[in-house]
Amino acid sequence: MQAMIQRELHAHQETLTHTIETMRPAIEEALTTLISTLQRGNKILLCGNGGSAADAQHIAAELTGRYRIERQALPAIALSTDTSALTAIANDYGYDAVFERQVEALARKGDLLIGISTSGNSTNILRAIHKANAMGCQTLGLSGAKGGEMRSVCDLNLIIPSDATPRIQEMHIMLGHILCQGVDEAFA
Repeated sequence: MQAMIQRELHAHQETLTHTIETMRPAIEEALTTLISTLQRGNKILLCGNGGSAADAQHIAAELTGRYRIERQALPAIALSTDTSALTAIANDYGYDAVFERQVEALARKGDLLIGISTSGNSTNILRAIHKANAMGCQTLGLSGAKGGEMRSVCDLNLIIPSDATPRIQEMHIMLGHILCQGVDEAFA
């Protein structure tokens, strides 16, 4: 048991070290985009599947509530939270359209869609990104490995340098927290 714990902690530390070494400029760019979107009065839409859906909800909650500092509520919507919309859209259009249809309904030019996919290849996330791009929204991806297709369709894709889903998810929530801290400070 101790060996497994040590292995997991070491793997986390290794991924964190690589993330820190390679991603600072991209994280700054993402934070600048997020803050400027909110300062213009636009909103943040987030989507993901499974653990990435949980990350989308977590980030949206930190923006609409607060992260650490008392500040105004900010507009953020996790597209994975409305079970009636998800099931109706999946039933009528297929699961690949569940986020795309919500982007079409809720997004406006100048909004920011954050798509979260550890592989960067989730079809429903890619379709949402394509729709957001077509509507004049900015797009930010959180992915892993080599970034998948999201690498070429997002305005900016923060790619975690790992092939291990748990390590990618750990870094995604860390990035979410960094973004939320930056927003807190910008709007305090």
